[in-house]
Amino acid sequence: MDLSAFWQWKHALFAVEATLVVVTLAFTCRLAGPERALKKLARHRLAPLAVGVFALLLRAAVLPLVPIPAPSVHDEFSNLLAADTFAHGRLANPTHPMWEHFETFHVDQFPTYASMYPPLQGLVMAAGQVVTGAPFAGVWLSVGVMCAVLCWALRGWFPPEWAFLGGAIAAIRLAMFSYWGNSYWSGALTAIGGALLFGALRRLIRSSRPRDAALAALGIGMLANTRPYDGFLFSVAIGLVALWHVRKLRLRPILPAFCAVLLCAAALTGYYNWRVFGSPTALPYTVNRATYAVAPVFIFQSPGPEPFYRHAVMRDFYTVWELNAFESARTLDGYLRLSVSKIYDAWSFYIGPVLTLPLLALPWTWRSPRTRTLLFLAAMVAASCSVVAFFGAHYIAAATAVIYALILQGMRDLMRRVPRVVRAIPLICVAMVVVRVALGVASIPLAPLPPMTWARNYPEPLAREAVISTLLARGGLHLVLVRYGPEHNPGQEYVYNAADIDASPIVWARDMGTEKNAELLSYFRSRKVWLLYVGPRLALSPYVP
Repeated sequence: MDLSAFWQWKHALFAVEATLVVVTLAFTCRLAGPERALKKLARHRLAPLAVGVFALLLRAAVLPLVPIPAPSVHDEFSNLLAADTFAHGRLANPTHPMWEHFETFHVDQFPTYASMYPPLQGLVMAAGQVVTGAPFAGVWLSVGVMCAVLCWALRGWFPPEWAFLGGAIAAIRLAMFSYWGNSYWSGALTAIGGALLFGALRRLIRSSRPRDAALAALGIGMLANTRPYDGFLFSVAIGLVALWHVRKLRLRPILPAFCAVLLCAAALTGYYNWRVFGSPTALPYTVNRATYAVAPVFIFQSPGPEPFYRHAVMRDFYTVWELNAFESARTLDGYLRLSVSKIYDAWSFYIGPVLTLPLLALPWTWRSPRTRTLLFLAAMVAASCSVVAFFGAHYIAAATAVIYALILQGMRDLMRRVPRVVRAIPLICVAMVVVRVALGVASIPLAPLPPMTWARNYPEPLAREAVISTLLARGGLHLVLVRYGPEHNPGQEYVYNAADIDASPIVWARDMGTEKNAELLSYFRSRKVWLLYVGPRLALSPYVP
């Protein structure tokens, strides 16, 4: 069998993982020495910090195989625009005089030129850009913080050694090869917010300390500024659990700290929305959707009227790709297929074959109040996702700590019944890392994947970076007019610009025909002008009107 062809099979990595699960069920060796050392480390109060450093080191170690990524999807470019804007000391940018040529996906042109996403992801990436020159430094740091906070949150629900194990497994599965640690998308910051809220809940029920109330409010603020809809419903679910235990809460010491942090977060969010979108209550995502989209987000809504589109590629994306997906989700068959796809994507990203074993043990833990609470939170998150027409693994990132808590709950039960299975689970995760590294060393290509844990989930990278390298090597200032062929995929977009368009060495614009292009060429008269044809083959040539 051609091994290269096997690894391009969509489910190859999962097949190997499942095989390892079967093989290691016979694992009987106990590594007593390492177990004792790790338990001692896990009980230290700085154990969550150790987990975070572990995650950072793991991602740094595979940089030769999985280098700093180039953006390739709409969301990444939008977040990079936000990062560049904040790095320049601005909340937003003025609308450019030639804005019609720069219209693109997930970017607002009015009332300001800005990303359509909430600001937190951009702020963290901006910090990386300012300190190191690379926005990816913010992504890298956020994944490490996520694993540390996950460990801290799990310590509120489980003994320290189990929380340490859960954080370490999350570091291996989520920090090294997944798209959370290998893109400019999102996920880690939402997971941090959810973990802060989840970890604070248990501590507030137990001791009602003001600092835990402040952390809970901080978590809500982070959710509101990364995934507002998902974060709101997760916060509601946590609130319902807190209400169930309200007799155990001492409200007098915790309410002032909770309200102070929450009001501060609300004020900052409102100020950002006011300066960028003209109103404190204007949500970034809804402003962009109202301007361009036809298909709504929720399947119980009806499509809106088609707006005026200046560019065919944007019309194709919103009125063909998005609308077709939305209309399909409103049919019984389409809804069932979408639901199965959501379950598979979530399972493949967070759990996979090896972590399915602990979940199979959950029925034996049903009498535990902890299990019922965790399943309630998971059910609330699942319900929130059941009514949306689109899905990615980061849509349920707020519940990351809940998912790993369910896994740990099952592992603790398995430890009493078949301990060799529990001891084998970390070894399988390490073995999968070895397999994935070996594939990278051997330069064996992996198939484009859904959001699986052991590989990036994108389509083929854009050739945009190659064009940038070519033009930067020539020196000087450039203007690239992009023209798409008839079979172009609107998901692969080339027209994205930095926050300060006029100061950029390369400006990307849409080809709007000779007459409209003339005004753009007049504005950028000092630049070398190129035509980039994006079709079956990429063609870059000097632009001749």
